[in-house]
Amino acid sequence: MNGAKTYEQLVVENESLRWQLEEATETLQAIRTGQIDALVVQGDDGHELYTLKTADYTYRIFIETMNEGAVTLNKEGLILYCNSTFASMVDLPLSKVIGLSFDRFAAATSKVDFDALFNEGWADVRKIEFALSSSSGKLVPCLLSVTALELDGGVCLSMILTDLTVQKQTQQLLEVNNQQLAKTNNDLEVSNQALNRSNDNLQQFAYIASHDLQEPLRKIQSFGDLLKMQYSEHLGDGVEYIERMQSAASRMSTLIKDLLTFSRISTRQDSTLYVPLSQVIDAVLNDLDMAIEEAGAVVELDTLPTILGDPSQLRQLFSNLISNALKFRKPDESAHIKVSAAIVAEDNLPQSVNPTRQAATYHRIDVIDNGIGFKEQYLDRIFQVFQRLHGKDQYPGTGIGLAICEKVASNHGGAITASSQPDQGATFSVYFPG
Repeated sequence: MNGAKTYEQLVVENESLRWQLEEATETLQAIRTGQIDALVVQGDDGHELYTLKTADYTYRIFIETMNEGAVTLNKEGLILYCNSTFASMVDLPLSKVIGLSFDRFAAATSKVDFDALFNEGWADVRKIEFALSSSSGKLVPCLLSVTALELDGGVCLSMILTDLTVQKQTQQLLEVNNQQLAKTNNDLEVSNQALNRSNDNLQQFAYIASHDLQEPLRKIQSFGDLLKMQYSEHLGDGVEYIERMQSAASRMSTLIKDLLTFSRISTRQDSTLYVPLSQVIDAVLNDLDMAIEEAGAVVELDTLPTILGDPSQLRQLFSNLISNALKFRKPDESAHIKVSAAIVAEDNLPQSVNPTRQAATYHRIDVIDNGIGFKEQYLDRIFQVFQRLHGKDQYPGTGIGLAICEKVASNHGGAITASSQPDQGATFSVYFPG
C-alpha cells in the first residue's frame, strides 16, 4: 500500500500537470491557426505521426475544382497562383503560368479596361467584361471580378474569371433570330398591306355586285314578263325558253346576293357584344315561320348560353343551319329539329375541331335534324364555297350557306363540324370559346 504523498510531492506533480495543460493549449491553438501540419504522438506501440489538414485545405480543393478561373496577382501584376481552370483557359500547363505577367493574357481590346481595373481593384471590388487571349491566340470572353486580399506575403489581388463563351454565342444567336423576326414582321406588314388592298378590292366588288350586276338581271326578268304577257300567243314553245331564262336570271341574282353576304362576313371585324343565343334562335324561327309551317316541322330548343359575338353574323349562321334542316327533310316525314347546348373542355375537343381562338372551355351548340343526311366522306367538302351534294333541280341553293357558317364560326374564335349518315339525319355542331 502506497503511503500518502507529501506536500512537496503534490506541488511538483501539480506543476507538471500545469505545464502539460499549457503545452496542450498551445498545440490546439497551433492546429486551429494552421501553424503545424503534423503531430508526433507517443502511444502503446511507440511514436506515431499524424498529418493535419490545414485550415485552407477545403478552400484549396474548392478553388481547384471550380469551373471559373482563379488567379492571384501581386502588386507588379505577376501571377502568384492560379487554378487548373485558368491554365486550361489560356492553353498552358499550370506550372508554366505561375510567375507570368497577367497582362500578357489581356486581349488588345481589353488592355485599357484591365489597366483601369488593376489600378482601382486594390481599393474596392470591381467587375468588367474582359477578353482573355490564350497562348494559341484564341479569344475567350469573360466576366472578370477582382478583390484585394491580405495574405501572409502581403496584399494580393484575387481574380475570378467566368467564361462567357456560351452566353455570348446564345446572345449572338438571339440577335440573329431577332433580325430574322424583324424581317418576318416586315414581310408580314407587306403582306398585310397587300391583304388590305385585296379587301378594299373585294369591298368594291361587293358594291358592284350589289348594284350594277343586279340591275341587268332585273331587266332580264322584267322583259321576260313583258314578252310572256304581250307575245305569248306568238311565241308558242318559246314561252318555256323565256321561263328558263328568267329562272337562270333568278338563280344568278340569288348567287350574287349570297356571294355578297359571304364577302362581307369574310372582311367584317368581330363584335364584342354579349349575345344571348336563345334570342338569336327566336329571331331566326320568326323569319322562317312560313317555311316551318309548310314543312310541318317541330323545333325543340334547350337552354342556350350567352356568348361574345356579332348578332347579325350569328343570326346568319343559325338561319342557314335551320334552313338546311328544313330543306333537306325526308319527303314522307315531318321535319324535327332540336337545338341543344353543352360545355366541352379544350382537352375533350374532337381531333377534327380546330378553333381559331384558344380557351379552357367551349360552348357546343348542336343543330340536330331527322333529314336525309349525307355520307361523312363529304364532310370537308360541304363547308367549301359552291360545293353541293345534290343537284340544283332536286334541292335549290347556291352552295354557299355552309361556307358562310364556317366563316362565322371562325370569326368568333370557334369552329364547326358535322356528323351524319344517309337517311339518318345530321348533326351540325358549332363550337364557341366559353
